[in-house]
Amino acid sequence: MYEFIQKFHSGWAYIALLLLVVAVINSFIGMASKKEFTSKDRKIALFGLIGTHTQLLIGLILYFVSPLGFASLGQMSDKALRLTSLEHPLINIIAITLITIGWSKHKKLTTSESKFKTFSIFYGLGLLLILSRIPWSMWF
Repeated sequence: MYEFIQKFHSGWAYIALLLLVVAVINSFIGMASKKEFTSKDRKIALFGLIGTHTQLLIGLILYFVSPLGFASLGQMSDKALRLTSLEHPLINIIAITLITIGWSKHKKLTTSESKFKTFSIFYGLGLLLILSRIPWSMWF
């Protein structure tokens, strides 16, 4: 069961990252070109939000069944265990919180420019944080 969840978490990460990258690029393009915010733009951002939240749920399950997660939380001297047991989950929760805040804030805004700017900032920061804490050595 652990191996299936671990492979699913790793596989879904590609999809979640792709959706988030598309959302960030779309928001930068929308902001730079000063185009009107449409339902297509909202759906792109929503898919980025859903992708990252799904990844979080899979990751939380994995965290509690993995020997590299909660079980190894106290072993901070080992860089690999510290990454998987503390840094990766904590930073990614912060990143997904920023993405969620960006989604929530855009609903209250009225201008297209402010919506694109909000998505660019919050989704962009979330993407940077996620990319900073991916255990790359386990992926390749």
